[in-house]
Amino acid sequence: MHGFCPLASGSKGNCIFFGTPHSKILIDAGIGPKMVEKRLEEIGVSLEQIDAILITHEHTDHIQGLLALGCKMGIPVFANRETAKGIYTQLKECPKFKIFSTGESFEFGDLEIHPFSVKHDALDPVGFTIRTGGMKVGFCADLGFATSLVKHALLGCDYLYLEANHQPSMVYASSRPDVYKERVLSRLGHLSNEECGDLLIDLFHPGLKHVHLAHLSSECNTHEVAKSVVEAKLKQKQLIVDLSIAYQDRISKGILF
Repeated sequence: MHGFCPLASGSKGNCIFFGTPHSKILIDAGIGPKMVEKRLEEIGVSLEQIDAILITHEHTDHIQGLLALGCKMGIPVFANRETAKGIYTQLKECPKFKIFSTGESFEFGDLEIHPFSVKHDALDPVGFTIRTGGMKVGFCADLGFATSLVKHALLGCDYLYLEANHQPSMVYASSRPDVYKERVLSRLGHLSNEECGDLLIDLFHPGLKHVHLAHLSSECNTHEVAKSVVEAKLKQKQLIVDLSIAYQDRISKGILF
């Protein structure tokens, strides 16, 4: 597959495939190797073809597959220094790290990758933009709010993978403990449906082809609510964007280049 496809998105594990004729990578490895292999096979890619793994941050739902994929299989793992330290602390084993600096672009094969800082309760969390073949794709989830830096990094993307984690009213009404509610709703937590819509308004341009709504909460959101709230926000500004959901339990809509 030449393009990208979310393989899993949500609190139970996150993993995205991104591939060109010359480079095939994963963004995060938050699901087990057998599941990664199964879902890659569904899009015509073998696990042995994966050249590298990019890591956004060290939370378990983004790294739990690294022990097998990075340590045992030896797939190179790209992370910033603080995230690498956090991964080693959790895994007690050291993958083949390639260290990047947050805010500094680097090249891998035919990809130009830019890691940018996001606000989340992790050591040094990042989002990524990837440029290849004249296209720009932005991946940004696990952030409490969209800073001006985030908006600047994501300007001009042809495709976006953006967090629409929760509906605040559903968070308040949920049975989750107060500490969870405070974390999710904080500026170091997760982006709500409304905040995702506001960010999309700021990022909209005529060349924006598709947006995946990502990292939806299983208890404090639904596919229908997320999509309807974001679409309503866009409609207020008379904007139309092709939207789809990034699913937790199956592969999502694939984007072909």
